[in-house]
Amino acid sequence: MATTDSSPARIAVEVVYALPERQTLLALHVPVGTTAQEAVTLSGLLRQHPELDLAQHKLGLFGKVSAADTVLREGDRVEIYRPLLADPKEVRRRRAAEGKAMRKGGGEAG
Repeated sequence: MATTDSSPARIAVEVVYALPERQTLLALHVPVGTTAQEAVTLSGLLRQHPELDLAQHKLGLFGKVSAADTVLREGDRVEIYRPLLADPKEVRRRRAAEGKAMRKGGGEAG
């Protein structure tokens, strides 16, 4: 469908940021050619969450880390990832070591 006005073409995208206690999902229409970082800025999330620092937080599209300068397509969902509090590999190692210690100690025979 052709448009008769001179406004730039726009696409629908979503921007998501989740905290442990709540998630913010914003749907917006941005100009064609908008990058992931520009969509975050246009969404207003940086004003709502002043703790967000795009130099520290990674961005992704549908669960896959992406560069901030990735040009968005219709229907993309930009996700803002919080830094990990613990290295998942280290957590697994610690749990495995704790499990071995418990098995070695056995339980009391009844």
